[in-house]
Amino acid sequence: MNVESILFGCSMGGMLFALILYVVFGQVTVRKLRKYPDTKNALGVEFASGWDILNVAQALAIPRSWSKKLESSPLSALYANSESLRQNTTPFDRLLAAVFYWLFTASGMTMIALVVLDGLGIIR
Repeated sequence: MNVESILFGCSMGGMLFALILYVVFGQVTVRKLRKYPDTKNALGVEFASGWDILNVAQALAIPRSWSKKLESSPLSALYANSESLRQNTTPFDRLLAAVFYWLFTASGMTMIALVVLDGLGIIR
């Protein structure tokens, strides 16, 4: 067993767990936020069904300085309003968002990096 296989297995396991957290976060937090009129319009653009779950998780997980930059950009309508969401979520919701978002991001980036390295012939 080589290092690449172990990294790929860990990445796939992390992604599976992240996708379970995606469903839990959607049912526990985003469902609640969709019910309130003031937060329903703060979830960002939904390109596909469930995209607002990713928008909310990103808004709650990334540092506030990053959120401010995204929300003041010309494409601000694409992103969720972090201040409104932080006011209407519990610390558990924010923790769940952070664990889900960073696990999802890290697993996805690791898989992409492994595919690129394999395509370049660096790993076999």
